[in-house]
Amino acid sequence: MEREKRYHIVLDDYEHGLMLRALNDEKTKLLKDDKMTDAVDELIIKVGMAPKKRFKIIYKEKYDETR
Repeated sequence: MEREKRYHIVLDDYEHGLMLRALNDEKTKLLKDDKMTDAVDELIIKVGMAPKKRFKIIYKEKYDETR
């Protein structure tokens, strides 16, 4: 049985807040249309409770393939 794929994304504080607001807006739309909000609720919890991890980003020059 194949393991479930997991995705990791890197967000700064602004992007994290933006993601939560967008999910909340989507939930509001679904509620107005009398639709289920379970999936959006789970995502709001996952994004809101996601652990913060500090790490260093190292930028490297991109390899030029035209050489």
